[in-house]
Amino acid sequence: MKVVYFTHSLDSCWNHGNAHFLRGVLRDLIARGHDVAVWEPRDAWSRENLVRDHGEQGLEPYRAAYSELTSERFDPPANLDRALDRADLVLVHEWNDPALVAAVGEARAQGGRFTLLFHDTHHRAVSEPEGIKAFDLSGYDGVLAFGETLAEVYRRWGWDGRVFVWHEAADVRLFHPPAEEGPREGLIWIGNWGDGERTRELETYLFKPAQDAGLGLDIHGVRYPADALATLERYGVRYHGWMANAAAPAAFARHLATVHVPRRFYVEQLPGIPTIRVFEALACGIPLVSAPWSDSERLFTVGEDFLMVRSGEAMTQALTDLKNDPDLREALTAKGLATIRDRHTCAHRVDELLAVYDRLNGVVAPARPALGTA
Repeated sequence: MKVVYFTHSLDSCWNHGNAHFLRGVLRDLIARGHDVAVWEPRDAWSRENLVRDHGEQGLEPYRAAYSELTSERFDPPANLDRALDRADLVLVHEWNDPALVAAVGEARAQGGRFTLLFHDTHHRAVSEPEGIKAFDLSGYDGVLAFGETLAEVYRRWGWDGRVFVWHEAADVRLFHPPAEEGPREGLIWIGNWGDGERTRELETYLFKPAQDAGLGLDIHGVRYPADALATLERYGVRYHGWMANAAAPAAFARHLATVHVPRRFYVEQLPGIPTIRVFEALACGIPLVSAPWSDSERLFTVGEDFLMVRSGEAMTQALTDLKNDPDLREALTAKGLATIRDRHTCAHRVDELLAVYDRLNGVVAPARPALGTA
């Protein structure tokens, strides 16, 4: 089968977490013998920022870790006929220009012999609904939404029966525990500042608890304005800037624990959707403590796969416990890793994607796991 994916960028993960998931999914499709073609706009904002900050060498960690993946840069919607040639399954990510989204839908409506899916991995459906409604999805066969609460939004918009829950997951070919354990110390947090979407929460659940627990804190990420950097300095945080996603497993392996601080939209309006960093961290065998969010889809066993706290004081206590209790660290590591391997790898998501394809094409495939669907 030929799978075509239109993404914002495969090359760059600069402020672009979907690239992590996409790389793992596409690599698994290739390993199964499928033909994969990826198209990204020539002026992709993520790639331009990465190259501006780090030059072309900033792309090398991705290329080294994913040598089987390539993408073609183009000026959408030019070259669309060539991009869609012989396609069986086409996916278009929501971080694309509305003109491209519409043009691919028109190609499908005009007789394109492929199944067409819109892939939404963002909170804009609730934070900026008019931005999502501006996409012309009339030619699309279905929507992939990265959580049940997001899928419910699409159902209200008329996609009942054609929206499919497709969570992110860990690429366990890359994200796994180190072959040999070495020294670990302090905390690590990999994340971007977030446009004010979790500023207060970062101070409450990360900076102050780390300081109070006596744990050094290393932060990697981008888009930290001057006031954010001043806050980090005030708490004695070591800020390292952008980190290539391929380098994250080794960074996790040098630290005792990590923390999940969700953006406010995923706490208040889209519960049940963790960021991909939760999957990746657990896959690497590092204990994780989370600020409050609702695991409404029961993706994990809270308290066993990771700890969750409801206050800054409770976070300080949880981090202190992890610092002083190697048995607790070991138990969380083992259970979290097992849950990822059992349920949340990119291979699992490929199974789900192929099940969606079969369902939309009237194929019964009982060997594949059922998906949460409308």
